[in-house]
Amino acid sequence: MSSLGDILNFNEKFVTEKQYEPFITTKYPDKKIVVLSCMDTRLVELLPKAMNLRNGDVKIVKSAGAIVNHPFGGIMRSLLVAVYELQADEVYIIGHYDCGMSSVDPNAMLEHMRERGIKQEIIDLINYSGVDLEQWLRGFGDVTTSVLKSVDIVRRHPLMPAGVPIHGLVIDPGTGKLDLVSDGNAFSIK
Repeated sequence: MSSLGDILNFNEKFVTEKQYEPFITTKYPDKKIVVLSCMDTRLVELLPKAMNLRNGDVKIVKSAGAIVNHPFGGIMRSLLVAVYELQADEVYIIGHYDCGMSSVDPNAMLEHMRERGIKQEIIDLINYSGVDLEQWLRGFGDVTTSVLKSVDIVRRHPLMPAGVPIHGLVIDPGTGKLDLVSDGNAFSIK
């Protein structure tokens, strides 16, 4: 059953009672930071609290595993928009321990797709078109290595301006403790 009705009913009350007023801010991040984090449910409120962030402080981009898997994909574009158009001057890539992407089995996911009605012919067509679905769907083994790989892609991106610190961290989704894995202030690439 869809939760759409409940959400719309709540939203009507939210707007009517002007509960949005404490969240009014501009589109520009006050702390001039853009954060790429995982979409894990445990991080929705924990990550901003653990970083002392409030509404309006940062731009937050979410992806499964906090992964930048293509230098010209949507995640990288979002980071560049934040830097060039929305006044962010620091990038934080934050993975987390116990991440679901660390155990994603692409073959099991493809089977789940088939079970939910995706025809094998579609999967074959995508593979034939040059996309290796097994590789594209594959998770990672170690979150620190994954964060460092994403940091490297962003740091070395030809469109990322020199001097923008690209930091890599891993958060404990139980305690909120942040472990620094790459201090972007220590790098000067380009």
